[in-house]
Amino acid sequence: MIEIKYTGDALWERIERAVEIVKDRLRRVTRALNSANIPYAVIGGNAVQHWVAQVDESVVRNTRDVDIILNEPDLERAIPALEAEGFIYRRSAGVTMFLDGPNAKARDAVHVLFAGKKVREEYPEPVPEIDQYELMEDARTLPFERLVAMKLTSFRDKDRVHIRDLISIGMIDATWLERFSSELRPRLESLLNDPDG
Repeated sequence: MIEIKYTGDALWERIERAVEIVKDRLRRVTRALNSANIPYAVIGGNAVQHWVAQVDESVVRNTRDVDIILNEPDLERAIPALEAEGFIYRRSAGVTMFLDGPNAKARDAVHVLFAGKKVREEYPEPVPEIDQYELMEDARTLPFERLVAMKLTSFRDKDRVHIRDLISIGMIDATWLERFSSELRPRLESLLNDPDG
C-alpha cells in the first residue's frame, strides 16, 4: 500500500512545483541555445502544449519531459552553452541527454534527438529537419505538421494520446491523411476511426 505523505496545500504546492520545474528547465535550455545561436526545436509534450493551447486550453496536458532536436554537428557547441545553465552532458545506452544538475536522474534531463536521424532503426521515418520552425514565445518548435509526423512515427501510448487530443479539438481530421507517407497514414487513420481509444 502506498503511504500518503502529503495532503491539502502541501500536496498542491508539490504539484505546482513539479510543473514549474519543467517550465524552468525549458526556459533555461532555450535561453542557452538562443544565446549561442544554435538551431534547435522543442518537441514532445511541451510542443504539443503550445499548439493545443492555441485552440483549447482545457486540453493542455502537463509533461515531465523536455525534448529537443539538434543538428548533430552542433552538439559540440551545445555542451558548453547548456553547461553554463547548470546542465551536465551524458550519453548513456545510446541516449543523448543533459542532466539538470549533478544529482539529477534521467527523467530530470533534457533529451536530445538529432535531425535527420532515426531514433530507432524500426521507426518508419527519421527525426525531421529543423530548417523551418515556429516560435512559442522565445522558443523554437517544429511546424505543426512535422510535429504530428513525429508523433505518428514514434506512436507510443503518449503519442497516440497527444494525437487524439489534437483530433478532439479539430486540429487534425481525415483531410490530413494525404499529408503523410504510406507508413504513417494507417496510424493516423486508426486514431481517427477510434478517437476515444
